[in-house]
Formats: sequence, C-alpha cells, structure tokens
Amino acid sequence: MPTTGKLQSNPGEKFVDQKLYRSMIGSLLYLTATRPEIAFIVGCYARFQADPKESHLKAVKRIIRYVSGTVDYGLSYSMDTNNSLVAYSDVDWAGCVEDRKSISGGCFYVGQNLVTWHSKKQNSQSL
Repeated sequence: MPTTGKLQSNPGEKFVDQKLYRSMIGSLLYLTATRPEIAFIVGCYARFQADPKESHLKAVKRIIRYVSGTVDYGLSYSMDTNNSLVAYSDVDWAGCVEDRKSISGGCFYVGQNLVTWHSKKQNSQSL
C-alpha cells in the first residue's frame, strides 16, 4: 500500500466495470484467510465496490501482482510449547478522508504463532 495519499472516491475519474472489480475484490478477500499482510488493503478497496474508478482498479491490480510475485508466502506454525497469548493493536486517527472515521486493527499470537487478526473501520467519528 502506498504510504502517501489517502483513499477516496475520486468523483472526476472514469468509471470501471463493477462486475470485474467485485470479482477481483472477492478473490482477494478469499485470499486474506491465509495472507494477513493483504487483509487491510483489500478491506480498504472493498469499500469502493459500489462506485469503482480507474485508480481503484489500478490499485487492485497492483495487489494481484504482489500476490502473484509472493505465492510462496503464507502462514506457518511452529510446535512452540509457549502458550502465552500476546496481542497487538493500533488505530489511525481519522484516517478516512471522506468521513473522518478511524480504522483500528490488531493481531493475536499464541506463542510465536499468529492465530487471528482484524481490521475494522469504526462506527463513529473521532473528535
């Protein structure tokens, strides 16, 4: 994901085929079950399924190129006997340009093994 710029609807841009965009997003959402590194960005671009623009399609194609170049990546679990539960979380403050809502995320480890992760756009605005 680019570190500069914010995601937005880009009203002056050309529309793209909604069916194609939804198909691509659906395939990527299926992949997030085993690829936590793409879960956040796929969720961000999934918000534009109702009104996809050329810049959104270009970004989704970039994610697909990343996935095709990293097919050997995935989750691996060790036989670690450490049963400690460790959680990490973070939130951006008003990260969505359009509605000023924050996005929070986190991941949970048992020992050294990643067991679950999440990313969610908050229901209310931060003031």
